[in-house]
Amino acid sequence: MAASKPPNGFVRGMRKVYNPIGFKKGYNFTFWFIFAVGLFGFCLARVQYLSIGGKFKDGSSPGEWFYLRDGHERIGITLHLATIIPAGFLLVFQFVPAIRYKFLIFHRINGYVLVVLLLLSNAGALMIARHTFGGELETQAWTGLLAILTTVGAIMAYINIKRLQIDQHRAWMIRTWMYAGCIVTLRIIMIISALIVSQSSRSYQVWPCEKLAYVFEDDDATFRDRYPACFITNGTTDGNVAVRAKFGEVGAEIGASLGFSFGTAGWLALFLHAVGVEMYLALTPHESNRLRTVSYHRQLEAGYSHPGSSGLPADRFGDAEPWQPPPNEKVENPEIKPVASEGSQHSVERE
Repeated sequence: MAASKPPNGFVRGMRKVYNPIGFKKGYNFTFWFIFAVGLFGFCLARVQYLSIGGKFKDGSSPGEWFYLRDGHERIGITLHLATIIPAGFLLVFQFVPAIRYKFLIFHRINGYVLVVLLLLSNAGALMIARHTFGGELETQAWTGLLAILTTVGAIMAYINIKRLQIDQHRAWMIRTWMYAGCIVTLRIIMIISALIVSQSSRSYQVWPCEKLAYVFEDDDATFRDRYPACFITNGTTDGNVAVRAKFGEVGAEIGASLGFSFGTAGWLALFLHAVGVEMYLALTPHESNRLRTVSYHRQLEAGYSHPGSSGLPADRFGDAEPWQPPPNEKVENPEIKPVASEGSQHSVERE
């Protein structure tokens, strides 16, 4: 058989970057860098928004602060930002292989902290979903589905690691944070969509007059000129008027264009991430199979029934063929020391 072609200079250079932090394959490092580091950067840019009544108020979409300034929605946005932004910082370390090898305790504690922060951020997001970017039905449905997906994913990952099902723990953790990471892709799609719909004179969003009055509180003349119906008795439908969705110079129209696009952008971003993560998992079966074998030994040593399938793999519930360890793995592996506590498997994980 012909000898494999030696790596080029670029590959050799990149290996000097990702090998020291534990990555063995370039595609794993690329996946981590794009999504984990990308989310880290997104959260870093939004640290200033932890000043809810200051930077967030000034930087939020026009009209958003009208609902978020008090009541349970003020609590919701505070809870959401105060939990998801720190989670974005911690996440980048959770998927670094070298940390799992050398700082196992940190990896385990960080994992629990991330799950708690995620669940709290979901609670905050649900508290503000009614009016987020206009609170259209598709926006509320997207928010609810994203909260369900990430919550169920985190629970599945937790159950599997408790049962030492490392391969499924890996899969569900990757799924969970890929779902959550769609908030970054959403912003990109939303801006592009807002610019596109601005080209049409038929795109409008319904706003209450009191929300418009808040946006135009320093420019009453413009408010009266653009939305006279708000000042005419019985001139509106239940106090609401149509605001053109145009990403231009008028604050209300900018807010309407973002709100008009938000729900669609959210669904498209979630679809892309959901499909993308399944493609990644399907394209990395070697790592999954390797961890399934490691799970087999851990569960065997811990005395679990159905070693290799003691967690929540598909063959426990569907019609998949029952998993069998490779022939040379059916005897105890002397290189793996008996450890029966959750998280112990990470000392043998690699990416």
